Amino acid sequence: MKHKKKMLTLMAATALVFVAACGGNNGNNAGSTASSSSNAGASASASTDSDSGKPVTIRLAWWGGDTRHEYTKKVVDMYEAQHKNVTIEVEYANYDDYWKKIAPQAAAGELPDIIQIDTSYYSQYAGKKQLADLTPFFGKEIDVSNISDNALKAGEYGSGNYGMNLGVNSLGFQYVPETLNKAGIDSIPDNWTWDDYVNMAAKAKQAGIYIDDGFRPEIFFAYYLRTKGATLYNADGNGLGYDDDSLFVDYFGRIADVTKSGAAPSADVKAQIKGVEDGFTVKGQQIGVWQWSNQYDALQKAVNKPMEIAPMVGPDMEKGLYLKPSMFFSIAESSKVKSEAAKFINFWVNDVEANKLILGERGVPVSSTVQEAIKPLLSPAQQQVFDYVSWSEQHSSPMDPVDPVGSAEIIDKLKTLSEQLEYNQISVEDAAKSFRADATSILSKNK
Repeated sequence: MKHKKKMLTLMAATALVFVAACGGNNGNNAGSTASSSSNAGASASASTDSDSGKPVTIRLAWWGGDTRHEYTKKVVDMYEAQHKNVTIEVEYANYDDYWKKIAPQAAAGELPDIIQIDTSYYSQYAGKKQLADLTPFFGKEIDVSNISDNALKAGEYGSGNYGMNLGVNSLGFQYVPETLNKAGIDSIPDNWTWDDYVNMAAKAKQAGIYIDDGFRPEIFFAYYLRTKGATLYNADGNGLGYDDDSLFVDYFGRIADVTKSGAAPSADVKAQIKGVEDGFTVKGQQIGVWQWSNQYDALQKAVNKPMEIAPMVGPDMEKGLYLKPSMFFSIAESSKVKSEAAKFINFWVNDVEANKLILGERGVPVSSTVQEAIKPLLSPAQQQVFDYVSWSEQHSSPMDPVDPVGSAEIIDKLKTLSEQLEYNQISVEDAAKSFRADATSILSKNK
């Protein structure tokens, strides 16, 4: 194998700027940090374009868990076998450690050639001109003929497109029918409403079962706002996208009431959960969880019982639901091998054999050809995901623009307020006012 893991000593060279590191969290943050190897000498800046047949080195970085690490390295091996003059150095870590490494590299102008970017950090790096515009590569190095416009547009920011969508996900309620029935509930209707949800939560509480373990505030509040014809952020990213604070009061008041009733675990109870296998759904003490479709397979394996995916709560679910890019592959603006990096990205999204290794782990593939080719190879749970995302595509609306600069602070604020609401430390009306004041202050810096 030609690919090498980048020496951790390279990170030590920029240790003084680690304080600039970004934090974060999402559904793909399990994993372990890569160990070092002895090949620190090769760098993208010393590489030459492979059109001349000379050696090319590409640095590739991503976050994830052990499963993602292993198949990604196999895809790299496959690419190197087909491109004898290309060597790919791989750098990988769990979610939190990844951003702690990427931040100082960005500050030093030494980002890897290909960077896996989360939607939460996308505007931060694109906005600072640290990512290359991929538009010139579309239709050339990157074949987009089997990729929908919506999938491509997910990477648009300002006047450019700075990330290749690696897969699409959809929100839903992933639940265990057996546990649902124990709560005295026969089924979940496709057109269920928030009133239905509250009633089901009460039934679950009476049966001594949790209905769920809550909603990530920024994701599901944004969904709720969309059902009301509003957005969390305005189109320019310099303010909130809703004017009526009663929307905040309605959403967070309802969610807090469900938790305070005991129908969902409180924050301190959830803090004791160490991983998927330790969750209440796996233990049969909770009906299900609200999360992205690409997280379903791991949950189903841990539950090891039949599971289903229910659509989001309405009314006006179709206005709120959208297909979200799981993550992007972006090319660093500082890269000296942009064309070669684009060719690898093309291989990743379009090569059927490569995707027989990936199997949709980073989201349902954006290439329709790849989707059709690999679906028969999937487990029943993975096929459920493909089917649900396909259904969502027919029952959803275009996604909002990527989160603006400052969104990480706003996410932290929402999390803090939602926990304070659970413990009656603040009224929902005061929380709405506090959030508007802080969010406005943060986003106004983008003007």
